[in-house]
Amino acid sequence: MAKKSFAELIKSPGMPVLVDFYADWCGPCKTMNPVVEKLAQDFSGKLKVIKINVDKNQAAAQQYRVQGVPTFMLFRNGQVVWKQAGAVPGHQLTQIIQQHIT
Repeated sequence: MAKKSFAELIKSPGMPVLVDFYADWCGPCKTMNPVVEKLAQDFSGKLKVIKINVDKNQAAAQQYRVQGVPTFMLFRNGQVVWKQAGAVPGHQLTQIIQQHIT
């Protein structure tokens, strides 16, 4: 199966997509890993979660002006509906996701 492009991945019809832009060397990114994994479980079937390593996917990071890691973006039908740089408390991420789930 061919790798999907970033544009294809974020156009999940009817389902919001949370993108976690991270880097292996980033401490706060590692702190957010369990939070992001829990969100993926909690919203299974309602939310798609994608992790993008900015060192390996510089084009996607540049396209969306990711200037620091971690940066979280929520896409709906391929459009950015929310973006935040830095670590985000799990309950805050949950509230934001709930606002965008139909």
